[in-house]
Amino acid sequence: MNALFLSCLTLVVAEAPARPEKVLLWPKGAPGALGTTDKDKPSVTIYLPEKAKRNGTAVVVCPGGGYGGLAMGHEGKEIADWLTARGVTAIVLKYRLGPRYRHPVPLQDAQRAVRVARSRAKELGIDVAKVGIWGFSAGGHLVSTVSTRFDAGKADADDPIDRQSCRPDFAILCYPVIRMDLPHGHMGSRQNLLGDKPDEKLVKSLCNDTQVKKDTPPTFLFHTRADKAVPVQNSELYAKACEKAGVPVRLLIRDPGPHGVGLASKIPELKDWPEKLEAWLVERKMLPEPSK
Repeated sequence: MNALFLSCLTLVVAEAPARPEKVLLWPKGAPGALGTTDKDKPSVTIYLPEKAKRNGTAVVVCPGGGYGGLAMGHEGKEIADWLTARGVTAIVLKYRLGPRYRHPVPLQDAQRAVRVARSRAKELGIDVAKVGIWGFSAGGHLVSTVSTRFDAGKADADDPIDRQSCRPDFAILCYPVIRMDLPHGHMGSRQNLLGDKPDEKLVKSLCNDTQVKKDTPPTFLFHTRADKAVPVQNSELYAKACEKAGVPVRLLIRDPGPHGVGLASKIPELKDWPEKLEAWLVERKMLPEPSK
């Protein structure tokens, strides 16, 4: 091989994005684990942008699936690809599911994922003040739960990850489940998360529009009026609660489109919605201004 070829090969290898890295949230075993199989081991898969593109922002991605499954394709890997193309580190969460695991286990997993992102900030080139979270459907309920229940970490914790804050700096909710009661709640998500006959106080407490507070992170919501699985009122109620609490919020509602569209790249009436999100992230200074 000549020197020019070797030089070009080295350059290509250097600029290629790193392979996704799977990381167990608790390498020694998750709290409350009911076994040692894969479904008992919550994890994140970290997707890094090309080094030259990295802008310091990271997003924990919570796929949907009714708290009984995970849509790791169009609400996981595809979202990671969209983020890394924009210089954002994507951290796709595999959280524990019902009926094997009930609340608060998924919340613990999501909080831990945010802490993990911050604990590895220096290594991954993440700004600890630019760690967001993005969820779809039941994953959107999980994101709204994290956004209304967080702490600054425990400074004296033996585990250095637990010293990190689990408050997201911004949140993205796509066709989220917000209510756990009728007429707008998603009963399948409720059953998987809370069981057959949950305590009514617990149900009400997980109607997360009632839990928004002034330090809930700035939030972007996307929903369609044609969504028959999770009514658009879920997003409307959460946005209204954010406005009342003084939380910066952007609500994007489109008329057509079924539940679970993801980035909607093949739906002409919806495929531009991620552009609205991108513009909002630029406004929030989580993405740099586009070059002219």
